Amino acid sequence: MPKNYKTKTVDIPLIPLRGISIFPYMVIHFDVGREKSIMALEEAMLEEQLVFLTTQMDPEIDIPVEGDFYNVGTICKVKQMLKLPGNTIRVLVEGISRAKISEIYQTEPFFRAKLKEIVYSDVLKEDKDIDATMRLVMDTFEEYVNVGNKVSGEILVTLADIDEPSRFADTVAANIVLKPVQKQQILEVFDPKERLEEIYRILLEEIEVLEIEKKINIRVKKQVNKIQKEYYLREQMKAIQRELGEDEVIADEIDEYREKLSKLKLPKEVTEKISKEIDRLSRMSPSSAEGGVIRTYLDNFFALPWGKETKDKLDIKLAESILDEDHFGLEKVKERIIEYLAVRTISKSMKGPILCLVGPPGVGKTSIAKSVARSLNRKFVRVSLGGVRDEAEIRGHRRTYVGAIPGRIINAIKEVKTKNPVFLFDEIDKMASDFRGDPASAMLEVLDPEQNKDFTDHYMEVPFDLSKVLFITTANSLSTIPRPLLDRMEVIQISGYTEEEKLKIGRIYLLPKQLKENGLTEDFLQISDETLREVINKYTRESGVRNFERTIGKICRKAAKKKVEDKDLSLVRVNKQNLEKFLGKPMFRYQLATEAPEVGTVTGLAWTAVGGDTLTIEIGTMKGNGKLELTGQLGNVMKESARAGMSYIRSISDKYNIDENFYKEKDIHVHIPEGAIPKDGPSAGVTMATAILSALSNIPVRGDLAMTGEITLRGKVLPVGGIKEKVLAANRAGIKTIILPEENKRDLDEIPENVKKKLKFVLVSNMEQVLEEALVRNEEN
Repeated sequence: MPKNYKTKTVDIPLIPLRGISIFPYMVIHFDVGREKSIMALEEAMLEEQLVFLTTQMDPEIDIPVEGDFYNVGTICKVKQMLKLPGNTIRVLVEGISRAKISEIYQTEPFFRAKLKEIVYSDVLKEDKDIDATMRLVMDTFEEYVNVGNKVSGEILVTLADIDEPSRFADTVAANIVLKPVQKQQILEVFDPKERLEEIYRILLEEIEVLEIEKKINIRVKKQVNKIQKEYYLREQMKAIQRELGEDEVIADEIDEYREKLSKLKLPKEVTEKISKEIDRLSRMSPSSAEGGVIRTYLDNFFALPWGKETKDKLDIKLAESILDEDHFGLEKVKERIIEYLAVRTISKSMKGPILCLVGPPGVGKTSIAKSVARSLNRKFVRVSLGGVRDEAEIRGHRRTYVGAIPGRIINAIKEVKTKNPVFLFDEIDKMASDFRGDPASAMLEVLDPEQNKDFTDHYMEVPFDLSKVLFITTANSLSTIPRPLLDRMEVIQISGYTEEEKLKIGRIYLLPKQLKENGLTEDFLQISDETLREVINKYTRESGVRNFERTIGKICRKAAKKKVEDKDLSLVRVNKQNLEKFLGKPMFRYQLATEAPEVGTVTGLAWTAVGGDTLTIEIGTMKGNGKLELTGQLGNVMKESARAGMSYIRSISDKYNIDENFYKEKDIHVHIPEGAIPKDGPSAGVTMATAILSALSNIPVRGDLAMTGEITLRGKVLPVGGIKEKVLAANRAGIKTIILPEENKRDLDEIPENVKKKLKFVLVSNMEQVLEEALVRNEEN
């Protein structure tokens, strides 16, 4: 047993307490309600007013037995007792000293125990280690009081007057907010020095916890204060607005925006951005210019169809019938749309393809896009890109600019109110670029299935998914479309219509449409097929049928005028004999092939934006110094083809009895009539070479023959484009034989069978074969 305390035996009543730990020198009151505890109190009052108080291990136990409470407790003196209603006694006690149970020899009608009371000697006051520890505890406890604000600062004054180590330690322990188990641990440390060290350790831990609590408390208070401040300011703003006569319109508008945002399933970053914009608007005066900008932005944002789609009508048979009903021919386009529908039927996740319909004007590129939308049961939207030269037209303007608006794409999607329409970019080959940017480059993201799921408009500044959109673009020529943009599209070539196709289109589609538009019936106006054919050949010259439709409309208007002038008129017949009365003199004539062979004159074939055409190449030779004259508005490529043909003729001049010095002694003039029309391209190379050779050798060329192909210096014939259009033009001009490059054999599949039957095709790979077929040799030659 240590020298700094001793024990003495005491026999007094025992009371177990629930949830309370009592230290020596501590004055406390509590309520006693258990019968055993009341009887123990009464017994104590009959003796020396002493009672042993210890803590129950489990406060939930109502009737404790030996072993349910701790062995170490405090001997207390009962100072006051007060009976309360309900057989409860409120008792005031003062702790005297700690003690340990030696033996509980009585359990009924109350607990009574023999105890070992701990008594301390005064020698501890002189111990320097204990004195230093007391000072540390005092300083730390003072910090605990200041940080926690859980203990009154007056206790510090009381502690300053206590110099007995045990009493000092117990007073500090009694004023620390601890759990009963922790207090019991301190109570069971009998040695004052060890107890002071334990209290010091607990104080340091509690101060650390209190510091964390304080930080959390400050943070939470700041948050609460911010919310309260915002609420207060909003209420003030509402009051000001009411005074200004603006009522709660703004508040209702803000609530409406927030409600709309909560209903949309958007990515987290988009939701956060729009929430910030709404918050900014709520803090602004409704009359401010910035408030108007934000309101316009939010209106545009919520007008977009973020989650709205139309359901595809995945019926292939119905789609085929709709496409056939609206358009005659165009088999490749129809086939591609049916393929898309078939894949969509199997796979719901397929991205929308990007189709580029390329062909001359008036063949139905734009109208077929509408039919595709109808066959898919989708909304249709059209944006014309002809002449667009500002990149902001596509991507929109930054909101920092006055009058900024979204780009055409987002605007169109907003108007159509669905995120999966059929979207037509008309005339994509007519875009231009200048100092305001390159719109074709801006289109790269739009027309890339891998990128357009996150298309970001400069005005909206949030990504919008365009991957469900079926993009269709139209162009007259691929040559002006930038290569990277062309690479993103699936090109479908649409060639011009044949005369027979135009006749059927006019009879089935155009004539009924114009009759209806002009208020006439089929019984009143009758036009024969021969008359329609005459209109096609002499009054319209085009690959498509746009002018053909206008001309039919003109006939209908003339007939309507007759009906108004003569109300008794019941029938108007239009035929070849009276066609000029309706349309005037024929506007076009087709150059017909001459049967007789001619020297220095060859029929060539050309492709134009409005279809195919025939070219008569004429060669004139005269004495001179070897000058080559080229007229008829020829482009650089065509001029180079003529020079290449000249060089080839020089290499074979001996075979055709041509003077080997002709390039020094003769001037050669190459002329292509219709000089007002620019002409270019390499496809007239073989034609010019044949014509020059014919003029120099004086060998005539067949008049019922036409040719096309590019020539090389060694006399090779290379393939060219536009074969279908060129063949149709040759057929129209009465040509019987067509010379084509060998590699263009694959293009013959596109030519209608009824045209093929009328023509003879000669496929060649070199100029020798061309000359063999074209030149008309007699015995003298």
